[in-house]
Amino acid sequence: MIDYSVFCDNCKRLEGRVAAACQKRGRETASVRILPVTKTHPIDAAEYAARYGFGAVGENRVQELSEKFDSPRGRALKIEWELIGHLQTNKVKNAVARASRIQSVDSERLLSKIDAESEKIGKTMRILLQVNAGNDPAKFGADIEEAPALLEAALSKKNISVEGLMTIAPLDGGDSAAARCFENLRNLRDKLQDEFKTPLGELSMGMSGDLERAIEFGSTMIRVGTFLFGERDYSI
Repeated sequence: MIDYSVFCDNCKRLEGRVAAACQKRGRETASVRILPVTKTHPIDAAEYAARYGFGAVGENRVQELSEKFDSPRGRALKIEWELIGHLQTNKVKNAVARASRIQSVDSERLLSKIDAESEKIGKTMRILLQVNAGNDPAKFGADIEEAPALLEAALSKKNISVEGLMTIAPLDGGDSAAARCFENLRNLRDKLQDEFKTPLGELSMGMSGDLERAIEFGSTMIRVGTFLFGERDYSI
C-alpha cells in the first residue's frame, strides 16, 4: 500500500485534471465528484479516502465490500460504500444491508430482489441503472432500448430510489468509442427525464483514462482506483 502522502499527491493531480476538464467545458468543478475505488486494496485505502475528505468509496464485489464494511476498522469509518460491480441476485441481501448505493442495476429481476430485501430492513435503496451505452459485448448493463422499461419498473418499486445512470466505456475503440458511449448515456438520460418526468441527476461515467471525455459529455461522477492507490493487489 502506498503512503498517505503519495495518495494525497495523487488526489491533487486528479483534482487538477477534473478542474481543467470542467473549465474547458464551462462547467463548475464541483459538478463532478470523484469516487475512489478501493477494490482489491486493503482497508487502508478506505481509511485514506475518509481521511482526505471523500464521502464515499466504490467496491466491485459484494464479498469484499462486506468484509471491509464489517471489519472493526471499517465500522469506525464515517464513509459510505457504493457497489459499482456486477451484482448477482443471490448476493443482493448482503449488498442491500451494507451499500449506501448500488450503481450496477441492470435487470427487472434484480430490481425486484433489491426492492424485496430493502423492504425487509425498512430501507430505501439508492440505485443507478447500468446501461451498456457503448454496446460492448464484454460489459454488463441493460441495452439502450431496454432502458425505458427498466426505469419504469424501478420507479414502480416502493423501496428503491433511482438517482441516475451508470456506464463503462468499451475497452476497445479508444477515445472515439468512449465519446460515443458517454454521449449515448447523456442523450438517453435526457430522453428518459423528459419521458418519465423524473430527475436523473447522476451520470456515473468515466475513469482515469477517459475522464476528460466523460466530463465533456456531462459526467457527474468519475470512478478512479489505480490512479489514486497504485497497482492493485489481486490476492486481497
